[in-house]
Amino acid sequence: MNTETSNDYHNRQGSRVRVADATNVVVDLMRVRAVIGRIALKFGELAGRPSLTSPWATLLGVVTGKARGVGASSWAPETLVRTQSGASSCGGGLDLAETRQLDTVRRFGTVGALLMGLGSLGAGTAPVLGNPVVGRPVLGLFPRMPTASLALAYTGMVMVVLAWLWLGALAAPGRPRLISRAQLDRTMLMWATPLLLAPPMFSRDVYSYLAQGAMVNRGLDPYTLGPAEALGVDHPLVRGIPTIWRNTPAPYGPLFLTLGRPIDWIAGDDVVLGTLLHRSLTVAGLVMIIWALPRLARRVGISPMFALWLGAANPLVLFHLISGVHNEALMIGLMLVGLELALRRPEIGPALLGGTTLIAAAAQVKVPAALALGFVIMWYARHHGGGRRDVVWAAVAVGGVALATTVAIGLGTGLGFGWVGALGTPNVVRSWMSVVTEFGLLGGWIGSLLGLGDHITSVLALTRFTGLAAAGGLCLLLLWRCWKGRLDPLAGLGAGLGAVVLLGPVVHPWYVLWAVIPLAASATHLAFRSTATVVCAVLAVVVAPTGSDFLFRAWVLPSAIAAAAVTLVVPVALVRGRTPPLWGAFSGVREASVPQSGGAT
Repeated sequence: MNTETSNDYHNRQGSRVRVADATNVVVDLMRVRAVIGRIALKFGELAGRPSLTSPWATLLGVVTGKARGVGASSWAPETLVRTQSGASSCGGGLDLAETRQLDTVRRFGTVGALLMGLGSLGAGTAPVLGNPVVGRPVLGLFPRMPTASLALAYTGMVMVVLAWLWLGALAAPGRPRLISRAQLDRTMLMWATPLLLAPPMFSRDVYSYLAQGAMVNRGLDPYTLGPAEALGVDHPLVRGIPTIWRNTPAPYGPLFLTLGRPIDWIAGDDVVLGTLLHRSLTVAGLVMIIWALPRLARRVGISPMFALWLGAANPLVLFHLISGVHNEALMIGLMLVGLELALRRPEIGPALLGGTTLIAAAAQVKVPAALALGFVIMWYARHHGGGRRDVVWAAVAVGGVALATTVAIGLGTGLGFGWVGALGTPNVVRSWMSVVTEFGLLGGWIGSLLGLGDHITSVLALTRFTGLAAAGGLCLLLLWRCWKGRLDPLAGLGAGLGAVVLLGPVVHPWYVLWAVIPLAASATHLAFRSTATVVCAVLAVVVAPTGSDFLFRAWVLPSAIAAAAVTLVVPVALVRGRTPPLWGAFSGVREASVPQSGGAT
């Protein structure tokens, strides 16, 4: 008995020694890793920091291959860079001081989102009929005080943008310590929740979605009729649509319009309930984006936290996809999930076929997602020899599945292919953010000034066609570079969609997300990160929450902005010295790609 007890004692002692030895080894390895990380960071600082570039310079660098961080050297099928606690391979979790900073940033952004929600009661795009806050105690005051409501909304907008920039300092690639996935998810949830429950802001497109869904349920063709012609001008679902869009056909694919049918069955003419149900589609798209982004980022050794910060926690996502209820969330979500599946293995199998089907479905929400199919074809062909016959075979395989999906959706929904003829509907507006549209208007104005007559429409058509042709040429060049193995498919897709947006006839702030979200998971070069951060921060505040102009009340906007600027002094002063540096999102070094062969992400 004593012998057995002695043996048990020695066995326990031996186990403790082995555990202690293993712990010491792990600690030593972590110390070595930290030292290497500091050395790498120091070398990155000594190498110099690239200057801020314009979106044009970044796009040109991607096309020509001169922009580092977006090349093809790091891409490989089934690449997996494993991380600890959701952080990148370059750093561990936040220390105590940084965690306190994160708490401050998180609460600051949440307060900003709550102020936006309150401001939306009087300065958002609430329904014309059936506004639930009109006549309510306290809440009913906001629609009667538009300037004060707009000031509240602008105060909240700037607070959210500042909080996002501070958050970026804790997610910048190359830092020795990064925010964890759980911390980032909790932050995004806190910022998004007030906007999910508040009235829409920045756009009235959701009311067009509701009317078009009602048209489909009534057997009316949304590709030949406008909502006013089909339902009547005084219909509750039509009253909230801007006048310019009441008599225009739907430019969206049949899949999206069909998803609006159950919403119409449930909500009927209840605009508020219908808006909340359409937000559920937005949430589904965002869930897909959040699922796919880190997986795509790991394939090329990019920090998943940076990809989520730029691609999902972005104020453009919060303002225009969640609050504005735009169907870009569903399009981009389906496209990214499809890419994540299709790029797992370069072989004809369930992953490639399923991914292609999802990308084709994304194009049946909005057409630009179809560009992803081209990069899947080139990626597949490159991994099967890279010859012309390989391209043809890949085009037949991928294109056949995409065509079958498109036909099945068109015939299965009963809407056919009328969407092809309605793709030009958005061109009705003359977007001030579109470069080619501005050139066309300028050319027409100069012609009128010189006495050549009013040819604005003709010049505008010429410049818009030229812009689309140039965007098409850039996309072909990017596809060629992907085929030759000089460009990642995801980076090529982001750059191609960026060209379509920058050279397109109509540009809205949320269109920028077509390019920013894919590039967030494929490029971390400091020049791109700085450019994308500045562009997103600026575009987030250039569109008024009302989603309309201020004709006959021009004094409202400057008064609200001035009031917001004064109000912002208080919250900014309260958090002074308790947040990361504002320029932290622009600092750091380019993350090295660490491709490893392994299982599926």
